Order: sequence, then structure tokens, then C-alpha cells
Amino acid sequence: MKTLVLIFIGGGLGSVTRFGLGKWISSWHTSTFPYGTLGVNVIACLVLGWIIGLADHKNLLSDSSRLFWTIGFCGGFSTFSTFSSETISLVQSGLHVSGGLYILASLILCLLATYAGLYLGEHIN
Repeated sequence: MKTLVLIFIGGGLGSVTRFGLGKWISSWHTSTFPYGTLGVNVIACLVLGWIIGLADHKNLLSDSSRLFWTIGFCGGFSTFSTFSSETISLVQSGLHVSGGLYILASLILCLLATYAGLYLGEHIN
């Protein structure tokens, strides 16, 4: 039961953080490109990689803390379903190039951010 409560609280905090950060990033731009979701996804991948690096390579997190941060917070913070919906919307609006760029940018930047987070978790004290 404790595990479910930790994941529940982490997920709620991640969702609220996603909403606020996504709106803040989006406020910097006036275009229809979903910069807020892209930014949040990249940051979520960086944080997830960092947490896994700290937990698995530095042994700095308990199993409960790892569940709270990875499944809970990062699960609530990541926005892949929103990414999918926004990609479909771009394509349906005839913005095929923007849709393609969004897919490529999300894939490349999120993979790089996850790797960077893993590196930070393993090598930075």
C-alpha cells in the first residue's frame, strides 16, 4: 500500500509540474508548434535518466524513493500521450513539416536528455 501511495503522490506532483512548466515554456512562443510539450518531454527524460543513474550507479536512493521519482513523478511529468495528440493535430492541420520536425526533435532530444541524465547520475556527485 505504501508503494501505491508514493506513486500516487509522485504522479500528482509530476502532473502539476508538467502543466505549469508546459504553460510557461509555451508562453515564450506564438507559433502553433508544441514547444511546451517538447520542452517538458526533454526535461522529463533528463530527470528520469538522472534519477536512474543516482539509484542504480550511486545507490543514493532507496527503493521507495526510486519508485516515487521514476514511476510516480516522471510518469506524471512525461507527456507522451499529449505529444501523440499534438502530432496528429499538426498533420491533420496540413502542417506535415512541423509534424515531422516535432517527431524528430522529440525523439532525438529526449534520447539525448535521457543519456545526459544517466551520465549525470553516474558521474556527478
